[in-house]
Amino acid sequence: TGVRMLVDGGPDRSVVRELPKLMGPLQKTIDVMIETHPDKDHIAGLADVLETYEVKNILGPGLPSDTNVYGRLVSTVESEPGIQSYLARTGMRIHLGGGAYADVLYPNKDVSRLKATNDASIVLRVVYGQTSFMLTGDMASTIEDEIVREVSIEDLESDVLKVGHHGSKYSTSDLWLQAVSPSVAVISAGRGNTYGHPAPEVLGRIEKQGARILSTMDQGTITLVSDGAHVVEK
Repeated sequence: TGVRMLVDGGPDRSVVRELPKLMGPLQKTIDVMIETHPDKDHIAGLADVLETYEVKNILGPGLPSDTNVYGRLVSTVESEPGIQSYLARTGMRIHLGGGAYADVLYPNKDVSRLKATNDASIVLRVVYGQTSFMLTGDMASTIEDEIVREVSIEDLESDVLKVGHHGSKYSTSDLWLQAVSPSVAVISAGRGNTYGHPAPEVLGRIEKQGARILSTMDQGTITLVSDGAHVVEK
């Protein structure tokens, strides 16, 4: 439909080199930008996106940070006229055209005083036709459990799961995997990262669930495309 939503911007400005490959070099509008939470590895490239593209709307969890990266993002948003800023909260639906939409499953409360930035992560379920994608930011298992208690199974089941927190052992519990029941699990983690992501126990839980694992540390950029009936890897 030509409606474009960008979720997070990575640890540096490489996002502005990658976007033209997806959008085309002449497309300069992003309808919705999502800042899942204020950690540098998720937002550092967003200020560069704002300076390069016309961004119409930005959603964040409402958790401030005293880092230089977050300060730059805030000042860039304030300097760009016409951007509408919103707090993401459970129950919000972002309409993407053609029947596609993204539902906000979390945060369900004020997260502005949280100490753990990961616990503020925006969780989105993107739906197009009969297909769906679960995007989790750096959500930990404590928040997974909270969502499972509060959201019906039919609103959790997804074909594709973006594995929480780069495959950290503190995310992607058995309960969460059973509720989401993905056929594909995508892990965003750098090769040779010092955190040991993805954790072997997470890989084991995903394999037990029966989902196919795709990892950026093995494959680089991963592109999944839906026609509303099936999801295929490009």
